Amino acid sequence: MKGRLSRRDAIKAVLTAGAVTMIEPAVAAVPHPQLLGAAHAELKITTVSADTVRLTIAGLGSGKAEPLDSDGALVKADWEPTVARIRSLPVPQTVRSGDLTVTVSAQPLTIRMGRNDGTVVQELVVDENAGELSFNLGSGPLLGLGQGGPQFDRRGQTDSMVSGQGGYRLGTHGARVPIQFLIGTSGWGIFINAPLGAFDLSGEKGRLRPFRKEDASIDVFVMGAKQPAQILAEYAKITGFPEMPPLWSLGYQQSHRTLDGPGEILAEAQMFRDKRLPCDALIYLGTGFCPNGWNTDNGEFSWNARTFPEPAKAIEQFHREHFRVILHVVLEGRRLAGSVKDACTASALPSGRTVDGQWPPDRQVSCYWPFHKPLADVGVDGWWPDQGDDLDAQSRLARIRMYYEGEQIYRPNKRVYALHRNGYAGMQRYAAFLWSGDVRSRWETLKTHVPVGINAGLSGMPFWGTDIGGFIPTEEYTGELYARWFQFAAFCPLFRSHGRDWKLHRPWGWNTGEIGYPETPEYHPSPEELRDPTIEPICRKYLELRYELMPYIYSAMKETCETGLPMMRALWLNYAEDREAVGRGDEYLFGRDLLVAPVVEKGATSRAVYLPHGTWYDWWTGEKHEGGREITRRVDLSTLPLYVRAGSVVPTGPVKQYTAEVVDGPLTLTVFDGANGASSVYEDDGESFDFRKGEFMRMQMQWDDGARRLGIRLGRGSRMLRSAGIALEVRLVGSDRRKKVVFKGEPLSVAL
Repeated sequence: MKGRLSRRDAIKAVLTAGAVTMIEPAVAAVPHPQLLGAAHAELKITTVSADTVRLTIAGLGSGKAEPLDSDGALVKADWEPTVARIRSLPVPQTVRSGDLTVTVSAQPLTIRMGRNDGTVVQELVVDENAGELSFNLGSGPLLGLGQGGPQFDRRGQTDSMVSGQGGYRLGTHGARVPIQFLIGTSGWGIFINAPLGAFDLSGEKGRLRPFRKEDASIDVFVMGAKQPAQILAEYAKITGFPEMPPLWSLGYQQSHRTLDGPGEILAEAQMFRDKRLPCDALIYLGTGFCPNGWNTDNGEFSWNARTFPEPAKAIEQFHREHFRVILHVVLEGRRLAGSVKDACTASALPSGRTVDGQWPPDRQVSCYWPFHKPLADVGVDGWWPDQGDDLDAQSRLARIRMYYEGEQIYRPNKRVYALHRNGYAGMQRYAAFLWSGDVRSRWETLKTHVPVGINAGLSGMPFWGTDIGGFIPTEEYTGELYARWFQFAAFCPLFRSHGRDWKLHRPWGWNTGEIGYPETPEYHPSPEELRDPTIEPICRKYLELRYELMPYIYSAMKETCETGLPMMRALWLNYAEDREAVGRGDEYLFGRDLLVAPVVEKGATSRAVYLPHGTWYDWWTGEKHEGGREITRRVDLSTLPLYVRAGSVVPTGPVKQYTAEVVDGPLTLTVFDGANGASSVYEDDGESFDFRKGEFMRMQMQWDDGARRLGIRLGRGSRMLRSAGIALEVRLVGSDRRKKVVFKGEPLSVAL
């Protein structure tokens, strides 16, 4: 904006103006603020909640603060109340904001946030000469900052926060999706909405170095919540709580690349059903990314007749077999603006490109989205938006929002599925899935992706996953690596297999002797490796376990959407007082009750697992362990160490071939005794937004360990969706004691 202050001038205006102006919310703005030549600025302190304060420095025009540029990350532009507006600062000033005390002093401009007990939550210092913002790092690991980059603890690193596949060591760490939300495990969080910049966490203080020194505004949210879960809830208040995706998106998704033709396409789908390997979705890559994909060329929206001569008929057949269909789509360019509700003012060819066949650098959402309608009309269920590394932050979020809002134009009461390669703060409120990019098939990649997934979840990107097996095969890509990766992915929100030489990315692919269309010239697995009968049974084991656990997983997803807690959780979230647990990035909680310790070493026969304080059960054997220590778990290729917290009640169902399958069998509630505990099971129709109208069931469970009794009741605000009730089998882990009951909405008490 012409005439705007630089950050340096804005800060100097606050520091050097001669008078003090403290404006309480009920007092009118001062009509004649002190000026520094023609430049003047204001520090605004706003209470977001009892635990979060917003600090904004903006230039003044005509006596009023200039509005901040919006990139869409925040759920709203302003919060109330404003507790102070400071336009000059000859002496320090102190104000209260919720449960925090904010003290502002000059030379340099310093803003300190503390609690009532005198502890300092955070201290921001603005360097007016360098235009940098520094902050305390505290003690303990530093987490968050999005997907990718150095892992696990961000302390000691300098991160350029560059988005895209070129951001940082793509092969092993995945694409970089920077989110300017940093968590101090010593009890604070900081979200820097503006400016965007690079983080230097290598010194005693953290520093943000802006990408552009001419940016005028500083907009920072500081969270001082004492409980880890509350810090994530505060971030969700600012950028949005996650939105519910469809139930089927939690099932297994099989991706395809170069296709031989329509016969092969249908045969591949039928193979899942014939082998009784659970699967919910089939994904098809576009032509250009492979020689023969679903469409005519890269970035186009017309069907490839060599693969889909009758697309509507093929999709109808997939639907009859209860598969969802997801298509790979591409948009190039640098800017994507507006929303699907705007009027399209640009002209384009039916392909979606301009007359010269190239994507324009700038494009309106309202002009681009309509090209999806013919695909939606024939029944396409979801989208895989690829590319976009050159899009700026606002455009990345605009694209994510487009797929969420655009889908609801065509199917207003159906939840949306879109799998994105890029992201930005706020993407979670559009139910956006994220995968980690075109990584290489290496053991180091698998090992690194455990903390990558944890940090992604902590950064407001809860629906995360990887290409099972890695995208680009290397000499390390074997059946063993695929099996270990498959086990890990079974405990990620996104459970999807994809990669070059794609037939090795099917659950049965390691015993067929073929790799599919050869895409990696340097990759030559031995014939013996391609005839390994041990891999498919392992994949089956974890496919079936994923679907058995679907009641637990879907309930955990609902908790994510209500609280902001990710499905993949750092141990810190539940065990902040356990120093060893806080520092572990090689294992995680899946939901609240399951501890997952992926095996990431080639040829491993054992796995060291740290169990936080408390009592834990081995999922596979029922063996009980006391926590607060590291144990060694012996493993074979079919075993991923999995533990359950004492006091848990874990719901499981019968194995299904797809999530919506109606299978005769009870809902099993397994009680892991040794502590009191509370759990819940959530159900809705899995597809619509009717849950917003109260069309859902939540069954609350309370385990009384002393009385050996499980109480079951209907959760507040919910109702029974099944007229005949829910058949339950209640069992005690490691015991033959089982009780069969039917829950019809009235309270039950089951003695074990």
